[in-house]
Amino acid sequence: MDYIEPSTIKYYGECEPLVNGLGYSLVELQVFKRQQNWQVKAVITGENGVGVDDCAKVHRALLTRLEAILDSQDVYVEVASPGLDRIVKNAAEFKLFIGKTAKFRLVDANDWIQGSIVSSDDTAVLIDTGTEKLSVPHSEIAKAKLA
Repeated sequence: MDYIEPSTIKYYGECEPLVNGLGYSLVELQVFKRQQNWQVKAVITGENGVGVDDCAKVHRALLTRLEAILDSQDVYVEVASPGLDRIVKNAAEFKLFIGKTAKFRLVDANDWIQGSIVSSDDTAVLIDTGTEKLSVPHSEIAKAKLA
């Protein structure tokens, strides 16, 4: 699994402080142009979960910010929670899900490993399986999802 530093994702640096200021963390941000309109997909998480009202609050703030950044009134913003069984797309997300239970399928294994995410950095994630703590390099993770 690749580790992509969030600060290298286009527009993340402009949106992440705004989302954090509202009390949430920005898990994923995609900004792309489709025909004449800008499409934005954001995934947020919070300590107490994320509901519809949380998504609406972040939506209003992001829409205003992105209209200014993109210099366009044709911006469509979709804000969602990560969901109960989110597939982790970027190893940098593990930092946001510390304390959560996840399933990991390693490159050379057929079975899934399940455990709580203890910590994560730019090279590996520490997983507590209940019987042992495993430090798994991101390069050895074929797939991961929240459980």
